[in-house]
Amino acid sequence: MSKGVGIVKSQFLTFGSSAEPFVTADGGRIPGVTLAYETYGKLNEDHSNAILLFHALSGSQHAAGNNRDVPGLDGRWSEETHTGWWDGFIGNGRALDTSKYFIVCANYLGGCYGSTGPASINPATEIPYGSTFPRVNVHDIVRSQLPLLEQLGIEKLHAAIGASMGGMMALDLAVHFPERVANVITIGSGIRAHGLQQMHNLEQIIAITRDPDFQGGDYYGTPGPVKGLALARMISHKTYLWADVIEERARVDIVKPRLDLPWYQISSALESYMLYQGQKFVKRFDANSYLRIIDAWQQFDLFDDAKALGKSPLFAGCENQRYLVFTIDSDCCFYPDYQAEICSELKRAHIPHMRLTVHSEKGHDSFLLEPKLYTPHLAYALSN
Repeated sequence: MSKGVGIVKSQFLTFGSSAEPFVTADGGRIPGVTLAYETYGKLNEDHSNAILLFHALSGSQHAAGNNRDVPGLDGRWSEETHTGWWDGFIGNGRALDTSKYFIVCANYLGGCYGSTGPASINPATEIPYGSTFPRVNVHDIVRSQLPLLEQLGIEKLHAAIGASMGGMMALDLAVHFPERVANVITIGSGIRAHGLQQMHNLEQIIAITRDPDFQGGDYYGTPGPVKGLALARMISHKTYLWADVIEERARVDIVKPRLDLPWYQISSALESYMLYQGQKFVKRFDANSYLRIIDAWQQFDLFDDAKALGKSPLFAGCENQRYLVFTIDSDCCFYPDYQAEICSELKRAHIPHMRLTVHSEKGHDSFLLEPKLYTPHLAYALSN
């Protein structure tokens, strides 16, 4: 019988200084970086059983178990975050079996759940970074996690796993540091930001930055751009679930959001549900972090990185890796064509890989909601 990991606590690693700052691809300098992370299971004697798990855009380091408090988050650690976002996947006898593997998950650089981000205090000014926090890209986020692996004594990962934007992180790690990982598993992801994603992301960026309460990103000490962030979440939410599922949830989960519409009268459960999703999200996430991470998504293109590295085809140099690529057939955030593109490039480089299609009515969020559809395949891929 499978068993979860129980009560857990986030841990913190700080590295760098004003003399040796973390330098982003855009030239930004962060004098000290703190990463919030959690671990599950035990590292074996030769440190060969480690799995690095990357979260999605609005996720956190808290992937499994119950964590009721992370200090210093200004109320963002809401009840919604207490249970790990992949709790059904991690534990003794589960897909990421803690009796076999040591799982590490860190909150992203630029995030808002304990890692250094725009809401963190800038030591040079003693106020939050806000608008001065540097632009980061996916590779910056991946690089920032290498000191954590070094601190834990992990030279080579048994696997890197990520769903959605987390899959982009796993692919970036695999291409830039092929010697650091043996198995790469992605779920509903891609090797670049595609046009429809970029359009949806731009709509969200505009929603937040045009909110008068955004104040150019320097809104700390005020309620902040709650209307813009709520609208951004509504824009994104409609790509995470299949439309029929959203309608079904709206009928079942009757909610009454706080309304602030001067002339329009809400006329359906679906409208109430979408408004509620936006209002609920602003309680647990920081708008500046949302912008920084979504900007990293906008910039992501492994083809450009491969050219800069002098690699052709894209996965040249990854010959000692194995890949499992999951497609969700109802995904309208990362369409199945995006995973076909991953596999086409793997085939060009003659890299061992397998692509599996999950048949689900849940859409993109299937990877969060339906562990039974993924567990046998994850367990098999990790056992080889």
